[in-house]
Amino acid sequence: MVSKPFTVNLSKPIVFQVGHLGEAYQKWVHQPIGSKDGPRFFANDFCELLTRTKWWVIPLVWTPVVCWLAFVSVQRGLTPTEAASAAVGGIFIWTLLEYCLHRFLFHVKTTSYWGNTLHYLLHGCHHKHPLDGLRLVFPPAATSILCVPVWTMFKVLATPSTAPALFGGALLGYVIYDCTHYYLHHGKPSKGYGQFLKRYHLNHHFKTENKGFGITSSIWDHVFGTFPATKVGAS
Repeated sequence: MVSKPFTVNLSKPIVFQVGHLGEAYQKWVHQPIGSKDGPRFFANDFCELLTRTKWWVIPLVWTPVVCWLAFVSVQRGLTPTEAASAAVGGIFIWTLLEYCLHRFLFHVKTTSYWGNTLHYLLHGCHHKHPLDGLRLVFPPAATSILCVPVWTMFKVLATPSTAPALFGGALLGYVIYDCTHYYLHHGKPSKGYGQFLKRYHLNHHFKTENKGFGITSSIWDHVFGTFPATKVGAS
């Protein structure tokens, strides 16, 4: 007797269901649902609360940290100009991190129960429900975890005085990224670079999810050959 393929019930908490999709998960998660109302993730109210974040929380939480990191570099001997230059370098480094995280981590192929479950929490939910405004930016707790290896990298590669400002710049790049990402989904740029980025990103969601991994810029898609071959459609 052939068993029926597993079907996700969107009226019930969804996170612990998606793992059962197995190899069908990749196809399912890239068939977006256009509703602005996202599904419930967890039965537990506290866990559910942790998955929802207003966009303005990101600059509110992280901008003071960026300023403090720049101050630490000045306290350790950098001039304000040198600290600012290091921060600009950190922003540039972030654009590469943004691309690599999106391409190689957020779009990793999974088929196992826990692989599908973790991928859905990390990024799959955004592709399945791209208009869910409360699950578009990263919750600060999740960002804090991702900050650990990035900060460690800067400590190893940079001097003790430069590393904080460099990391602060990367963190500022992240803030710009998350706010830009929210705007591309919920804002209405009518012309110029903003309109290009919106069309470029929506093309990634609705046409070619394996291309166009840049959010704030398409530069690394050009460098690494993942710029969409087809014309980016209108939003």
